[in-house]
Amino acid sequence: MGTVVRAPTGRVRTGLTLSLGVAVLACIVLAALVIVSPRQAEALSAGIGGDAAGPAAPVAPVVATNADSGPFNPGDPLHLSVTGGTIAAVAMTDKSDGKQVTGDLAQNATEWSSTGDLGYGTTYTVGVDTLGPDGSRHHDDRTVTTLAPERTAYPSFIPPPAQTTVGVGQPIVVRFDHAVKDHATAEKALTVTSSPPQEGSWYWLSNTEVHYRPKVYWQSGSTLTLKADLFGVDLGNGTYGQTDRTETIHVHDSWVAKADGKTEQMQIFQNGALVKTMPISLGSPGFPSHTGPHVISDKQPTITMDSCTYGVCAGQPGYYKEQVDLDLRISDDGEFVHSAPWSVGSQGGANVSHGCVNLSPANAQWFFDHFGIGDVVEIANSGGPTLPLGDTYGDWELSWAQWQTGSAAK
Repeated sequence: MGTVVRAPTGRVRTGLTLSLGVAVLACIVLAALVIVSPRQAEALSAGIGGDAAGPAAPVAPVVATNADSGPFNPGDPLHLSVTGGTIAAVAMTDKSDGKQVTGDLAQNATEWSSTGDLGYGTTYTVGVDTLGPDGSRHHDDRTVTTLAPERTAYPSFIPPPAQTTVGVGQPIVVRFDHAVKDHATAEKALTVTSSPPQEGSWYWLSNTEVHYRPKVYWQSGSTLTLKADLFGVDLGNGTYGQTDRTETIHVHDSWVAKADGKTEQMQIFQNGALVKTMPISLGSPGFPSHTGPHVISDKQPTITMDSCTYGVCAGQPGYYKEQVDLDLRISDDGEFVHSAPWSVGSQGGANVSHGCVNLSPANAQWFFDHFGIGDVVEIANSGGPTLPLGDTYGDWELSWAQWQTGSAAK
C-alpha cells in the first residue's frame, strides 16, 4: 500500500495515482511528437492549410499562327488557332499606319482568319484575348511579318479597261513588266470566262506576254471577263504577282473584211452577211501585204506615215513620208486600211501600195465609221508571207492545234 499524501485541498492522493497521471501525460506528449514528424508535418500542412504560396494561376490557352516560323505570304490570310480555350477577340493592326485588318472568327471560337487586304513586306501587331476552360481571361501579344519579294510583276491588260467593246477577232493579252519564269503557275492564276461559253486557250509569246483566244472568232454579243488573281503568286526567280485585276469586255457585232489580191476587191460582212464590196489596192510585188487574218489594233483619223520606220529612209528607193487620213492599223510593221486618193485609179485593178489596203476617200470613210478595235481584215492572194505570230495579233495564223501547244498549263 502506498504512502498517503494529503493535498493542499484536503483530498488524499496515493503515490500510485500520481505516477499513473505522469505516465499518461508522457504518452500523450510522445504521441504528439510522432504525428508531427517533419515529412508528415509537410503532408498535414498541405492537406489542412493548403499551399503557403496561394492557389495556382489559371493556365492560359496556347495561341499559334501560320507566321510563327517566319514571314508568311500575304496572298493567304493570317490564321490564328487556340488550344485549351477559346478566342474572345482579335485586333490585327498594320504597324506602319495603324490600319486595322478585319477578320472572321470560326463558329467554335478556336480559329480566326484575316479577311482584309494584306501587303508585302509589312509588319502587323496582333492582340488576342482568350478565355480558359475555367472562364479565366488571358491576353497574347505578338508581331507577324509578310514576305518581301525581290520584285513584283504588274499585269497590264489589252484591250485596256477603257476599251469596253471589241470585235470578234480581239485576243485577250496580259503583259507583265517583269519576266515570268513559272508560266504554268501564272497561267493558273489567269482566267477568262465567256458568256455564252466558248472554248479558248492561252499562248505564251514571251516571258512577259501571254495571249488568249477562242478556237474560232468570238461570238458577237459575247461578254468576256478576265481575272488575274496574281497577288501573292510566286512567278519564279524571286518575282511575285503585284496585284489582282479584273476587267469585263463586250463583243459587238461581227465585222469581217475579206480583201482579195487577185480580184482587187474587199467584201464586208456584218454578222456573216455581205453588206458591201469595195475596190482596193494591196501591196505591190516589192512590198506585198501579209496574208491571213489581221486584227485592227488602233484607229486614228490622221497619222504621218514614214517608211523610215521600217527601214526605207530618205534617199532610198520607195521612201515616203506623208499625212494619211482615216487609218486603221492591222499590223505593227506598217500595214493599215486607209484613205488613198492618190491610188484611186489603181484600186480594183492593180496592187500598188507599200503593204496597206488602199481605199478611195468615200469608201475609207465608210470603213472607218463601221470598223474598230478587234474587227478583222482577212487578206488573201497578195503574194506576201503570212502575218507573223508576234506582229501585234498574228494569233489567228495558227491552227487551233498549234495554238494549244503554246499553253503551259497541262
